Amino acid sequence: MLLLNIEYIPGKKIEAIGIAKGSVVQSKHFGKDFMAGMKTLVGGEIQSYTEMLVEARQIATKRMVEDAQAQGADAVINVRYASSSLMQGAAEVTAYGTAVRVLGDRAE
Repeated sequence: MLLLNIEYIPGKKIEAIGIAKGSVVQSKHFGKDFMAGMKTLVGGEIQSYTEMLVEARQIATKRMVEDAQAQGADAVINVRYASSSLMQGAAEVTAYGTAVRVLGDRAE
């Protein structure tokens, strides 16, 4: 599945099918959350949260691709991510874009 964060596929004619989306709510283990809270006292990257968000983006992207495939898409264009904190130690990550079908090469 081709994923692009631009509004077209270079050199291709496409047909828009609809919105493809995927989301996940991810949290950290209490022990890691406690240690992350301690890290805020001294500053610096909170690696456990970075890892949590990377994993959440991967899951949300996979679910978006599955949604696009279910719609018969060949690609998702204009891919975007959004995240929000739902509560202490938990975040929602959403991946979304336009599911498209590739019709062929664009005549130049």
